[in-house]
Amino acid sequence: MALQAGVYLVVMYLKLPVVYFLVGRLLSGLSGDFNAILAGCFAYVADTSDRRSRTFRVAVLEAYTVSIRCLYSVLQCTELESLLIFTLSFRYINPFWLVLATNLASSLYAYLFVRESVPPDPSAKLLTSHHHKAVWHLYSTGGNGSEGSGGFHRCKLWLYTLCFFLVVTVHFGGRDLYVLYELSSPLCWGPALIGYGSAAQHLAYLSSLLGLKIMQYCLKDSWVALVGLASNITGLLVFSVADTTQLMFTGYGLCFLFMAATPVLRSKLSKLVDPSEQGQSVYVLTYMFKSVF
Repeated sequence: MALQAGVYLVVMYLKLPVVYFLVGRLLSGLSGDFNAILAGCFAYVADTSDRRSRTFRVAVLEAYTVSIRCLYSVLQCTELESLLIFTLSFRYINPFWLVLATNLASSLYAYLFVRESVPPDPSAKLLTSHHHKAVWHLYSTGGNGSEGSGGFHRCKLWLYTLCFFLVVTVHFGGRDLYVLYELSSPLCWGPALIGYGSAAQHLAYLSSLLGLKIMQYCLKDSWVALVGLASNITGLLVFSVADTTQLMFTGYGLCFLFMAATPVLRSKLSKLVDPSEQGQSVYVLTYMFKSVF
């Protein structure tokens, strides 16, 4: 991702044709892109946390991955009205310097201070189909998790994975629909209100994290997930009938726990597999997560 940002900067400073942006995307994609970061981080958290604290730690990580989006959405509130001027101005280059510096600093921190959770295997090969076969073996046999294996265990893996896919599809598949709905009649929102709505939607990640921590003191993880789903359902019902700005923001307020379900599902899946299989289950979730985007 640092290479991608570097290529983007070169293209912009030299005013090269837009097609050269593909070089940056190819370098990032061939290196794993955000998929590798997301899968590695979630697998690392699963490796280094105990079963009791895993759900909250996964929730913290999930909230952290979208914290920049929250900041970006807030900034949109003041920038969207001058989008054309902003696009043509030189300030568009400066964020890519920040992206480059952040990625380089993160890489250096990970290399120097993050202790490896899995002993390196000297016989491991870079180009191999073993990882894909391991994923298929995990979902066809049920894995070697501490909760047992066999048909029932395999069914739980598939059901949790299906639930995760459906929840994430609703969360991220409907994100752009909010903007289209807000632009159309009867709301007819302008750039400023769309920015505020996007900020409210993304701030729900942080409120979900806080609510998850509080609910874990008195509820089991499964009930926490159900509360999160109920929050999302009520918010969507309000969105479906919203014809005023006040009602639309009421829907955003009711969705304040809508992301509480996904970390629970991630945690449940990680508890169903052996520590050596954490990366395989996370790989599947990451692939599904990115496919929705």
